[in-house]
Amino acid sequence: MPSLRLALQSLLLLAPAISLAAPTGISARQEPAPAPPAPGGEAPPAAPPAGGLTDVDILQFALTAEHLESAFYRLGFAKFPQSDFLALGLNEAQILELTKVGETEAEHVSTLLSAIAGAGAIPVEPCEYNFDAAFADAATMVATARILEAVGVSAYLGAAPLVTSPDVLAAAASIVTVEARHSALIRVLSGAAAVPSAFDTALGPRAVFTLAAQFIRSCPEGSNLNIQAFPSIALQNAAVATVGSELKLADAGQPAGAQFCAFVANGSPQFVALANGSCVVPQGLQGEVYMMLTKSQSVADAEVLAGPSIIQPS
Repeated sequence: MPSLRLALQSLLLLAPAISLAAPTGISARQEPAPAPPAPGGEAPPAAPPAGGLTDVDILQFALTAEHLESAFYRLGFAKFPQSDFLALGLNEAQILELTKVGETEAEHVSTLLSAIAGAGAIPVEPCEYNFDAAFADAATMVATARILEAVGVSAYLGAAPLVTSPDVLAAAASIVTVEARHSALIRVLSGAAAVPSAFDTALGPRAVFTLAAQFIRSCPEGSNLNIQAFPSIALQNAAVATVGSELKLADAGQPAGAQFCAFVANGSPQFVALANGSCVVPQGLQGEVYMMLTKSQSVADAEVLAGPSIIQPS
């Protein structure tokens, strides 16, 4: 059975590594309902925040991600016996901790279901997933879990500025702290530092969906969110995506208009000029790093042409 290190190397650039028939986007099952009044009776602002997402939309998006994570752990632990995880060098106590990660993801689903129903909306249902590549073996499952948990933290951080209701923000905050514990635990089980950086990285809903969509084969009618995935990044040499290495696009002219490789980590992006379809991974990157191709030195949605993909220099 391969080591966790080899499994992580095989998942360095997740987006092009897993090619699935992902849905084109995710829409609410009904027109978004207004957020419920706060406990004191004061109604939150009616207008959606920047990006056109209401608080209910954001809860639906969070539920979509939690459905995926919950299914990932449930199906993974059903597929692999404890002996497979013991063979990776994990002990019984560590395996128990890993299973508890899946249990808490299931609890997050229950909490979000209640919150969305309480707001007068119909919660999105679980989708049909394809974890075939992620479940190649137990090592690859753990390596994928490390990526999913990092993306989960980034997703909640990215959604926080869009939330208008204090109650919704408080609920999201109570989940993101646990997602961060999940991420630290799995990094340690993978032989990496629990805290690679002083800051975590926020990702917007569209970037998050680009990463999540790779695992989604289809969703029930009405359970698609109105979010479009970015194109994936196609590289000639994805396996060498480490600090100081030169990355080469499979087609130097695609995507058209790309001027920079953006490496988003440690709370902020670094931009490297794209020359003849190549760019060098900059120094100072730690933890999970999101790579995007952009038109300018900005990672705003309007400037992103492809990605994100993930590299893991530490």
